[in-house]
Amino acid sequence: MSDWSANQPNRRGATGRGRRGNGYDYYHRDPRSSDRAPSQREQPGTGPGAAGPGTPRKKKKRWGRRIGITLLVILLLLVGLVVYVDSSLQRTGALDDYQGRVGDTPGTNWLLVGSDSRQGLDESRREELSAGDAGGRRTDTMMLLHVPAGGGDPSLISLPRDSSVPIPGNGRNKLNAAFAIGGPQLLVRTVENATGVHMDHYAEIGLGGFASLVEAVGGVEMCLDQPLNDPKAGIDLKQGCQQLDGRQALGFVRSRAYPEGDLQRVENQRKLLGALIDKATSPTTLLNPLRTFPLISAAGDTFLLDNGDHVWHLTGLAWSMGDISSGNGITGTVPISGFGTLNGQSVVKWDSARASRLFEAIANDRPVPEGTLGG
Repeated sequence: MSDWSANQPNRRGATGRGRRGNGYDYYHRDPRSSDRAPSQREQPGTGPGAAGPGTPRKKKKRWGRRIGITLLVILLLLVGLVVYVDSSLQRTGALDDYQGRVGDTPGTNWLLVGSDSRQGLDESRREELSAGDAGGRRTDTMMLLHVPAGGGDPSLISLPRDSSVPIPGNGRNKLNAAFAIGGPQLLVRTVENATGVHMDHYAEIGLGGFASLVEAVGGVEMCLDQPLNDPKAGIDLKQGCQQLDGRQALGFVRSRAYPEGDLQRVENQRKLLGALIDKATSPTTLLNPLRTFPLISAAGDTFLLDNGDHVWHLTGLAWSMGDISSGNGITGTVPISGFGTLNGQSVVKWDSARASRLFEAIANDRPVPEGTLGG
């Protein structure tokens, strides 16, 4: 080997004896480069300006986990609220089976009843609502709501309380006499036999409960074609559009101070019920806790349902009524042929031919034929 090659540095820049020399750098290595082993190189977070070993590291924000926990808490609260309201609803065996009951018919049918029950009203509240002190409970409003199975327009039909109908086991009498004689069970049986329509659900509301619902949503707006002054109902309303509180709304649906008497009243009842449902399901109510929770509380204390009905059935009822109030439904009264006298009392007579066509269509889940509904 020549003297030149023996004196040259090796690939690590050292002499043949392994020491760093001062000779010619064959590989042109930058003298400033590091020859430290990989294990000695600076690791991430250990270089200049890095936090020392005693400095705590920032924890990553786990937003996905927080959002999931929040949604879970909200879901549990909603489930708890549903369970609470459902358990607070009052129930009765209105739809108990009986011999000869009308068989199941397609679609969903509700019998909606407004009673004059004073239950839960103290003396001051009865005076405030001009409810008097009558004992027991009688029907003041009766409506049949049909919701088609295919999702078509619902129909809401008023059944005047003075309607002359056969009451099973009690001869012919006013429709509300069925309730007075045998409660919800006999009323359901009477309506089914008179219409041929099977009832799937039953909902009843008393005087005080109705007023409480109106107050819970902050009142409802009604437009009157003429002034209404009825001392018996405790109201004096002007003509035109106005906001009604609970007491005024109750007087409005109870008043019979019209030339048409009960027929005008059932129309008023449908209008105000639609306005109430529309207000209760509006964003201004549902997104306002100051209205939502009083409404939920009032609903739990107000409704009397069949034993098989639950709060989710009431929700479906509310949405169907909302469709009707927004114009996506059919409303009217069972067709009337005139008035008569029965057992010394004035009664309403149904138009048998038109009523048969109306209820046959409902029983078969078909659209309501034109000309079969009264005003």
